[in-house]
Amino acid sequence: MVFYLGIDAGGSNCRARLTSADGTVIGTGAGGAANTRIGFPQLYETLSGTADQAIRQAGLDDGQIATIRAGIGVAGFGRQGAAEALRAFEFPFASVAYQSDAYIANLGAHGREDGAVLIIGTGSVAHVRAEGRSFTIGGYGFPISDEGSGAALGLSAVRHALRALDGRTKSTPLSSAITARFDHDTASVVSWMDEATPKDYASFAPVVMDYAEADDAIARSIVEDAAQHIERFIETIFQRGAKRCALVGGLSQRMKPWLRERTVSRLSDALGDPLDGAIELAKHA
Repeated sequence: MVFYLGIDAGGSNCRARLTSADGTVIGTGAGGAANTRIGFPQLYETLSGTADQAIRQAGLDDGQIATIRAGIGVAGFGRQGAAEALRAFEFPFASVAYQSDAYIANLGAHGREDGAVLIIGTGSVAHVRAEGRSFTIGGYGFPISDEGSGAALGLSAVRHALRALDGRTKSTPLSSAITARFDHDTASVVSWMDEATPKDYASFAPVVMDYAEADDAIARSIVEDAAQHIERFIETIFQRGAKRCALVGGLSQRMKPWLRERTVSRLSDALGDPLDGAIELAKHA
């Protein structure tokens, strides 16, 4: 008996899916942020805890746990030294294969066929498989990268809110909603900023989308700028050889109506999700 464990470790949350050899889902798990930026001790704790949830739900004993083949996609996998640090983690499984979260999203979306994905979630990154090549576009990390993402939307909203408090720009319902979380106090915003993570900034993304859809001028400008970055991402994906591309991630469906019709028409539906890709990685590692 062999079991397959797929884990999608992203900037905001970590998800696990455990299946039997025939593909039946027998356990799932969920945890918090699980990218390499949180530090490897914390990352190991999150991965272990999320995997343990799925294993307990499945009711596996120690002997069965030892047969598990795991595939894990981690945000920030491409950071210097990350692959080596991850491979030093000790799990009681038969095998563990690591890749980026973008890689497993691509596997899930297109199986082992050529294709590309653009992930729009807490961060943003594209992964392309074309003509024997496998590479990422973007995904360098917040704030230098992650264009069009939830974290980028949140950062723009906080900037606007601070300027509105100063009187440098006109206050809008969006800016009032943002500063209300800090009792409209600039010092409180700055104190929060000192410790804020990409996930913290991304927590404002639904608010930005809500106000943009309600025609708040600043919210619209923030979302329209994000849409332009996503458009350019997609253009680059096709320019670099991809035959098809799926838009995935927690923010993807809310952003799609803001894209041009001709761009949306080029997109393909994903065949499966990143956890499907992680299990595929486990099977073929």
